[in-house]
Amino acid sequence: MAISLNKLTAKQVTSIKEPGRHSDGGSLYLVVDKSGAKRWVFLYRRNDRQREMGLGGIDTVTLASARELAAEARRKLQAGIDPIEAKKAVIDEIPTFGDCADDFIETMKPSFRNAKHIAQWEMTLREYAKPLRSKVVNEITTSDVLEALKPIWLTKSETASRVRGRIERVLDAAKAQGYRSGENPARWRGNLQNLLPKRKKLVRGHHVALSYKNVPTFMAALRERIAVAARALEYTILTAARSGETYGMKWREIDRKEAVWTVPPERMKAFREHRVPLTPRALAILDEMALFGTNPDAYVFPGQQKKKKGRPLSGMAMEMVLRRMKVDVTVHGFRSSFRDWCGEETSFPREIAEAALSHVVGDETEQAYRRGDALAKRRRLMTAWANYCEPKTDNVIPMKRRVGT
Repeated sequence: MAISLNKLTAKQVTSIKEPGRHSDGGSLYLVVDKSGAKRWVFLYRRNDRQREMGLGGIDTVTLASARELAAEARRKLQAGIDPIEAKKAVIDEIPTFGDCADDFIETMKPSFRNAKHIAQWEMTLREYAKPLRSKVVNEITTSDVLEALKPIWLTKSETASRVRGRIERVLDAAKAQGYRSGENPARWRGNLQNLLPKRKKLVRGHHVALSYKNVPTFMAALRERIAVAARALEYTILTAARSGETYGMKWREIDRKEAVWTVPPERMKAFREHRVPLTPRALAILDEMALFGTNPDAYVFPGQQKKKKGRPLSGMAMEMVLRRMKVDVTVHGFRSSFRDWCGEETSFPREIAEAALSHVVGDETEQAYRRGDALAKRRRLMTAWANYCEPKTDNVIPMKRRVGT
Protein backbone atom coordinates (compact mmCIF):
# COMPACT_ATOMS: atom_id res chain seq x y z
CA MET A 1 0.00 0.00 0.00
CA ALA A 2 1.42 3.35 -1.06
CA ILE A 3 2.24 5.92 1.64
CA SER A 4 0.21 9.12 1.42
CA LEU A 5 2.65 12.03 1.51
CA ASN A 6 2.73 15.83 1.32
CA LYS A 7 -0.79 16.53 2.59
CA LEU A 8 0.03 19.98 3.91
CA THR A 9 0.96 23.14 2.06
CA ALA A 10 3.31 25.89 3.25
CA LYS A 11 0.29 28.21 3.54
CA GLN A 12 -1.57 25.72 5.74
CA VAL A 13 1.44 25.34 8.02
CA THR A 14 1.31 29.09 8.60
CA SER A 15 -2.47 29.42 8.92
CA ILE A 16 -3.43 26.36 11.03
CA LYS A 17 -4.37 27.52 14.52
CA GLU A 18 -6.25 24.55 16.00
CA PRO A 19 -4.20 22.79 18.72
CA GLY A 20 -3.34 19.16 18.04
CA ARG A 21 -1.56 17.00 15.47
CA HIS A 22 -1.98 17.71 11.77
CA SER A 23 -0.71 14.97 9.44
CA ASP A 24 1.46 15.62 6.43
CA GLY A 25 1.63 11.90 5.70
CA GLY A 26 4.46 9.40 6.07
CA SER A 27 4.31 9.67 9.90
CA LEU A 28 5.18 13.38 9.80
CA TYR A 29 2.95 15.67 11.88
CA LEU A 30 2.68 19.37 12.53
CA VAL A 31 1.91 19.81 16.25
CA VAL A 32 0.20 23.02 17.34
CA ASP A 33 0.47 23.64 21.08
CA LYS A 34 -2.17 25.48 23.11
CA SER A 35 0.21 28.44 23.25
CA GLY A 36 0.10 28.63 19.45
CA ALA A 37 3.68 27.42 19.03
CA LYS A 38 4.20 24.92 16.20
CA ARG A 39 6.68 22.07 15.85
CA TRP A 40 7.32 19.00 13.73
CA VAL A 41 7.29 15.43 15.05
CA PHE A 42 7.83 12.03 13.48
CA LEU A 43 5.62 9.27 14.98
CA TYR A 44 6.45 5.59 14.60
CA ARG A 45 6.17 2.24 16.36
CA ARG A 46 9.17 0.29 17.61
CA ASN A 47 9.01 -2.90 19.68
CA ASP A 48 5.22 -2.54 20.00
CA ARG A 49 5.38 0.96 21.47
CA GLN A 50 4.75 4.31 19.88
CA ARG A 51 7.64 6.76 19.84
CA GLU A 52 7.72 10.45 19.02
CA MET A 53 10.82 12.12 17.60
CA GLY A 54 10.94 15.91 17.62
CA LEU A 55 12.23 17.49 14.43
CA GLY A 56 12.17 21.15 15.51
CA GLY A 57 9.87 24.14 15.43
CA ILE A 58 8.59 25.75 12.25
CA ASP A 59 10.74 28.78 13.01
CA THR A 60 13.88 26.69 12.50
CA VAL A 61 12.65 23.81 10.29
CA THR A 62 10.73 24.49 7.08
CA LEU A 63 8.08 22.15 5.66
CA ALA A 64 10.54 20.92 3.03
CA SER A 65 13.25 20.29 5.64
CA ALA A 66 10.77 18.47 7.90
CA ARG A 67 9.85 16.15 5.00
CA GLU A 68 13.53 15.40 4.35
CA LEU A 69 14.07 14.57 8.03
CA ALA A 70 10.98 12.35 8.05
CA ALA A 71 12.16 10.55 4.90
CA GLU A 72 15.56 9.94 6.51
CA ALA A 73 13.82 8.55 9.62
CA ARG A 74 11.76 6.17 7.46
CA ARG A 75 14.92 4.94 5.73
CA LYS A 76 16.49 4.20 9.11
CA LEU A 77 13.42 2.23 10.21
CA GLN A 78 13.56 0.17 7.01
CA ALA A 79 17.22 -0.58 7.80
CA GLY A 80 16.28 -1.74 11.30
CA ILE A 81 17.68 1.37 13.01
CA ASP A 82 15.71 3.26 15.65
CA PRO A 83 15.87 6.91 14.44
CA ILE A 84 15.64 8.31 18.00
CA GLU A 85 18.61 6.23 19.19
CA ALA A 86 20.56 7.24 16.08
CA LYS A 87 19.72 10.87 16.82
CA LYS A 88 20.88 10.52 20.43
CA ALA A 89 24.27 9.33 19.22
CA VAL A 90 24.66 12.58 17.28
CA ILE A 91 23.20 14.72 20.06
CA ASP A 92 25.83 13.44 22.49
CA GLU A 93 28.25 15.73 20.67
CA ILE A 94 26.00 18.80 21.04
CA PRO A 95 25.93 20.66 24.38
CA THR A 96 22.87 21.49 26.44
CA PHE A 97 21.55 25.00 26.81
CA GLY A 98 22.88 25.01 30.38
CA ASP A 99 26.40 24.22 29.20
CA CYS A 100 26.19 26.89 26.50
CA ALA A 101 24.88 29.47 29.00
CA ASP A 102 27.68 28.77 31.48
CA ASP A 103 30.32 28.90 28.76
CA PHE A 104 28.87 32.15 27.40
CA ILE A 105 29.00 33.85 30.80
CA GLU A 106 32.56 32.68 31.39
CA THR A 107 33.62 33.99 27.99
CA MET A 108 31.86 37.33 28.41
CA LYS A 109 32.95 38.06 32.01
CA PRO A 110 35.63 40.58 30.98
CA SER A 111 32.94 42.69 29.27
CA PHE A 112 30.59 42.77 32.26
CA ARG A 113 30.70 45.93 34.38
CA ASN A 114 31.03 44.32 37.81
CA ALA A 115 30.62 41.19 39.93
CA LYS A 116 26.95 41.99 40.59
CA HIS A 117 26.23 42.03 36.84
CA ILE A 118 27.88 38.62 36.47
CA ALA A 119 25.88 37.26 39.42
CA GLN A 120 22.64 38.50 37.85
CA TRP A 121 23.39 36.72 34.57
CA GLU A 122 24.29 33.52 36.42
CA MET A 123 21.17 33.60 38.59
CA THR A 124 18.67 34.38 35.83
CA LEU A 125 20.02 31.75 33.43
CA ARG A 126 20.15 29.23 36.26
CA GLU A 127 16.75 29.86 37.88
CA TYR A 128 14.42 31.42 35.31
CA ALA A 129 15.84 29.53 32.33
CA LYS A 130 15.80 26.25 34.28
CA PRO A 131 13.31 24.54 31.88
CA LEU A 132 15.87 25.01 29.09
CA ARG A 133 19.08 24.00 30.82
CA SER A 134 18.86 20.22 30.29
CA LYS A 135 17.69 20.50 26.67
CA VAL A 136 20.13 20.00 23.81
CA VAL A 137 20.71 23.48 22.46
CA ASN A 138 19.91 22.69 18.82
CA GLU A 139 16.45 21.39 19.74
CA ILE A 140 15.19 24.41 21.68
CA THR A 141 12.04 25.83 20.11
CA THR A 142 9.85 28.85 20.60
CA SER A 143 7.55 26.66 22.68
CA ASP A 144 10.45 25.87 25.04
CA VAL A 145 11.34 29.55 25.43
CA LEU A 146 7.69 30.38 26.15
CA GLU A 147 7.63 27.72 28.86
CA ALA A 148 10.46 29.52 30.64
CA LEU A 149 9.10 33.06 30.21
CA LYS A 150 5.35 32.76 30.79
CA PRO A 151 5.50 32.20 34.59
CA ILE A 152 7.26 35.56 35.10
CA TRP A 153 6.22 37.57 32.06
CA LEU A 154 3.53 39.62 33.81
CA THR A 155 4.58 39.29 37.45
CA LYS A 156 8.28 40.14 36.98
CA SER A 157 8.13 42.07 33.74
CA GLU A 158 11.55 43.74 33.78
CA THR A 159 13.30 40.55 34.86
CA ALA A 160 11.44 38.52 32.23
CA SER A 161 12.54 40.94 29.51
CA ARG A 162 16.17 40.59 30.59
CA VAL A 163 15.87 36.78 30.73
CA ARG A 164 14.50 36.70 27.18
CA GLY A 165 17.36 38.84 25.92
CA ARG A 166 19.94 36.69 27.68
CA ILE A 167 18.44 33.48 26.29
CA GLU A 168 18.55 35.04 22.83
CA ARG A 169 22.23 35.91 23.20
CA VAL A 170 23.14 32.39 24.38
CA LEU A 171 21.29 30.86 21.42
CA ASP A 172 22.97 33.29 19.02
CA ALA A 173 26.34 32.23 20.42
CA ALA A 174 25.40 28.57 19.99
CA LYS A 175 24.52 29.26 16.36
CA ALA A 176 27.85 31.02 15.81
CA GLN A 177 29.58 27.89 17.16
CA GLY A 178 27.71 25.69 14.71
CA TYR A 179 25.41 24.05 17.28
CA ARG A 180 22.21 25.57 15.86
CA SER A 181 20.78 26.78 12.58
CA GLY A 182 17.79 28.84 11.50
CA GLU A 183 16.01 31.67 13.32
CA ASN A 184 16.50 32.32 17.02
CA PRO A 185 13.36 31.13 18.92
CA ALA A 186 13.94 33.79 21.62
CA ARG A 187 13.80 36.60 19.07
CA TRP A 188 11.25 39.28 20.00
CA ARG A 189 10.33 41.07 16.78
CA GLY A 190 8.10 39.04 14.53
CA ASN A 191 8.22 36.10 16.92
CA LEU A 192 7.61 36.26 20.67
CA GLN A 193 5.94 39.65 20.40
CA ASN A 194 3.06 37.83 18.68
CA LEU A 195 2.82 35.13 21.37
CA LEU A 196 3.22 37.00 24.65
CA PRO A 197 0.93 39.71 26.10
CA LYS A 198 2.19 43.25 26.26
CA ARG A 199 4.21 43.82 29.42
CA LYS A 200 3.29 46.49 31.93
CA LYS A 201 5.56 49.49 31.62
CA LEU A 202 8.05 49.72 34.44
CA VAL A 203 7.72 52.85 36.50
CA ARG A 204 11.31 53.69 37.20
CA GLY A 205 12.25 55.43 40.40
CA HIS A 206 15.36 56.21 42.39
CA HIS A 207 17.18 53.59 44.40
CA VAL A 208 15.53 53.40 47.81
CA ALA A 209 17.78 55.31 50.21
CA LEU A 210 18.06 55.65 53.96
CA SER A 211 17.72 59.17 55.33
CA TYR A 212 21.20 60.40 56.16
CA LYS A 213 19.90 61.27 59.65
CA ASN A 214 19.45 57.55 60.32
CA VAL A 215 22.82 56.44 58.98
CA PRO A 216 24.73 56.62 62.32
CA THR A 217 22.11 54.42 64.03
CA PHE A 218 22.22 52.01 61.11
CA MET A 219 26.03 51.87 61.26
CA ALA A 220 25.86 50.98 64.96
CA ALA A 221 23.66 47.98 64.15
CA LEU A 222 25.86 47.06 61.18
CA ARG A 223 29.01 47.07 63.36
CA GLU A 224 27.45 44.32 65.51
CA ARG A 225 27.52 41.93 62.54
CA ILE A 226 30.80 40.10 62.03
CA ALA A 227 30.25 38.78 58.50
CA VAL A 228 32.57 39.78 55.65
CA ALA A 229 29.53 41.07 53.76
CA ALA A 230 28.73 43.42 56.65
CA ARG A 231 32.26 44.86 56.56
CA ALA A 232 32.01 45.21 52.77
CA LEU A 233 28.76 47.13 53.17
CA GLU A 234 30.22 49.43 55.84
CA TYR A 235 33.27 50.09 53.64
CA THR A 236 31.02 50.83 50.67
CA ILE A 237 29.01 53.36 52.66
CA LEU A 238 32.12 55.07 54.05
CA THR A 239 33.69 55.40 50.60
CA ALA A 240 30.41 56.25 48.77
CA ALA A 241 31.37 53.57 46.27
CA ARG A 242 29.23 51.52 43.94
CA SER A 243 28.75 47.95 45.12
CA GLY A 244 30.51 46.47 42.08
CA GLU A 245 33.59 48.56 42.80
CA THR A 246 33.76 47.05 46.29
CA TYR A 247 33.07 43.47 45.20
CA GLY A 248 35.82 43.56 42.57
CA MET A 249 38.43 45.36 44.71
CA LYS A 250 41.82 43.65 44.92
CA TRP A 251 44.68 44.36 47.28
CA ARG A 252 46.84 45.76 44.48
CA GLU A 253 44.42 48.73 44.30
CA ILE A 254 45.14 49.76 47.90
CA ASP A 255 47.99 52.09 48.87
CA ARG A 256 47.97 51.81 52.66
CA LYS A 257 50.83 54.26 53.10
CA GLU A 258 49.02 57.02 51.22
CA ALA A 259 45.59 55.80 52.42
CA VAL A 260 44.22 55.73 48.85
CA TRP A 261 42.16 53.19 46.96
CA THR A 262 42.65 53.50 43.18
CA VAL A 263 39.91 51.89 41.11
CA PRO A 264 41.15 51.17 37.56
CA PRO A 265 39.19 52.57 34.57
CA GLU A 266 37.90 49.18 33.42
CA ARG A 267 36.02 48.75 36.69
CA MET A 268 34.41 52.19 36.69
CA LYS A 269 31.05 53.12 35.16
CA ALA A 270 32.60 56.09 33.36
CA PHE A 271 35.72 54.09 32.44
CA ARG A 272 37.93 56.65 34.20
CA GLU A 273 40.37 55.93 37.02
CA HIS A 274 38.94 56.90 40.39
CA ARG A 275 41.00 57.56 43.52
CA VAL A 276 39.24 57.22 46.86
CA PRO A 277 40.76 58.70 50.04
CA LEU A 278 40.55 56.18 52.89
CA THR A 279 39.54 57.28 56.37
CA PRO A 280 40.81 55.66 59.60
CA ARG A 281 37.67 53.50 59.90
CA ALA A 282 37.95 52.34 56.28
CA LEU A 283 41.59 51.40 56.92
CA ALA A 284 40.53 49.53 60.08
CA ILE A 285 38.11 47.48 57.99
CA LEU A 286 40.96 46.66 55.60
CA ASP A 287 43.05 45.55 58.58
CA GLU A 288 40.29 43.06 59.43
CA MET A 289 40.17 41.79 55.87
CA ALA A 290 43.97 41.45 55.78
CA LEU A 291 43.59 38.43 58.06
CA PHE A 292 42.42 36.52 54.98
CA GLY A 293 45.66 37.42 53.15
CA THR A 294 46.88 40.37 51.14
CA ASN A 295 48.10 38.82 47.92
CA PRO A 296 48.00 41.65 45.33
CA ASP A 297 45.68 39.62 43.09
CA ALA A 298 43.39 38.49 45.93
CA TYR A 299 39.99 40.06 46.51
CA VAL A 300 39.81 42.26 49.59
CA PHE A 301 36.34 40.94 50.42
CA PRO A 302 36.60 37.23 49.50
CA GLY A 303 33.75 34.76 49.16
CA GLN A 304 33.52 32.57 52.24
CA GLN A 305 32.19 29.34 50.76
CA LYS A 306 34.70 26.65 49.79
CA LYS A 307 33.45 26.63 46.22
CA LYS A 308 34.07 30.40 46.07
CA LYS A 309 37.67 30.22 47.22
CA GLY A 310 39.67 32.78 45.29
CA ARG A 311 36.51 34.57 44.18
CA PRO A 312 34.82 37.71 45.54
CA LEU A 313 31.66 37.85 47.60
CA SER A 314 28.42 37.03 45.83
CA GLY A 315 27.01 39.99 43.90
CA MET A 316 23.99 39.97 46.23
CA ALA A 317 25.86 39.58 49.54
CA MET A 318 25.45 43.18 50.72
CA GLU A 319 21.79 43.30 49.68
CA MET A 320 21.24 40.16 51.75
CA VAL A 321 22.74 41.89 54.81
CA LEU A 322 20.13 44.63 54.41
CA ARG A 323 17.35 42.08 54.08
CA ARG A 324 18.46 40.25 57.23
CA MET A 325 18.55 43.57 59.06
CA LYS A 326 15.03 44.23 57.74
CA VAL A 327 16.08 47.61 56.33
CA ASP A 328 14.08 48.39 53.20
CA VAL A 329 16.77 50.26 51.25
CA THR A 330 19.33 49.40 48.57
CA VAL A 331 23.10 49.43 48.76
CA HIS A 332 23.21 51.99 45.97
CA GLY A 333 20.81 54.16 47.95
CA PHE A 334 23.54 54.98 50.46
CA ARG A 335 25.22 57.05 47.74
CA SER A 336 22.07 59.20 47.79
CA SER A 337 22.25 59.36 51.60
CA PHE A 338 25.82 60.63 51.27
CA ARG A 339 24.88 63.19 48.61
CA ASP A 340 21.92 64.47 50.63
CA TRP A 341 24.15 64.87 53.68
CA CYS A 342 26.70 66.81 51.61
CA GLY A 343 24.03 69.23 50.40
CA GLU A 344 22.07 69.64 53.62
CA GLU A 345 24.72 69.51 56.34
CA THR A 346 27.99 70.74 54.80
CA SER A 347 29.39 73.61 52.80
CA PHE A 348 31.60 71.49 50.57
CA PRO A 349 31.30 72.61 46.91
CA ARG A 350 28.96 70.63 44.70
CA GLU A 351 31.77 69.52 42.37
CA ILE A 352 33.70 68.00 45.29
CA ALA A 353 30.66 65.96 46.34
CA GLU A 354 30.08 64.85 42.76
CA ALA A 355 33.74 63.93 42.35
CA ALA A 356 33.50 61.77 45.49
CA LEU A 357 30.68 59.88 43.76
CA SER A 358 32.86 59.58 40.62
CA HIS A 359 30.30 61.56 38.64
CA VAL A 360 31.47 63.46 35.57
CA VAL A 361 30.72 67.15 36.12
CA GLY A 362 30.54 69.88 33.46
CA ASP A 363 30.84 69.88 29.68
CA GLU A 364 33.88 68.70 27.72
CA THR A 365 35.56 72.11 27.90
CA GLU A 366 35.17 72.36 31.66
CA GLN A 367 36.45 68.80 32.09
CA ALA A 368 39.51 69.56 29.95
CA TYR A 369 40.53 72.42 32.26
CA ARG A 370 39.81 70.45 35.42
CA ARG A 371 42.58 67.86 35.18
CA GLY A 372 43.03 67.15 38.88
CA ASP A 373 40.74 65.02 41.00
CA ALA A 374 40.78 67.25 44.14
CA LEU A 375 41.98 64.36 46.27
CA ALA A 376 43.01 66.53 49.24
CA LYS A 377 39.65 68.31 49.33
CA ARG A 378 37.81 65.02 48.92
CA ARG A 379 39.81 63.53 51.80
CA ARG A 380 38.44 66.27 54.08
CA LEU A 381 34.94 65.54 52.80
CA MET A 382 35.20 61.76 53.32
CA THR A 383 36.70 62.25 56.79
CA ALA A 384 33.76 64.46 57.72
CA TRP A 385 31.36 61.81 56.34
CA ALA A 386 33.09 59.02 58.28
CA ASN A 387 32.92 61.10 61.47
CA TYR A 388 29.22 61.71 60.86
CA CYS A 389 28.59 57.99 60.26
CA GLU A 390 30.37 56.99 63.45
CA PRO A 391 27.83 55.50 65.88
CA LYS A 392 26.91 58.03 68.54
CA THR A 393 27.34 57.21 72.25
CA ASP A 394 24.65 58.06 74.80
CA ASN A 395 26.88 60.32 76.89
CA VAL A 396 27.79 62.70 74.07
CA ILE A 397 25.63 65.73 73.33
CA PRO A 398 25.93 66.43 69.59
CA MET A 399 26.50 70.06 68.56
CA LYS A 400 25.00 70.71 65.15
CA ARG A 401 27.20 72.72 62.82
CA ARG A 402 27.98 72.76 59.13
CA VAL A 403 31.26 71.32 58.07
CA GLY A 404 33.22 72.19 54.99
CA THR A 405 36.39 73.48 53.49
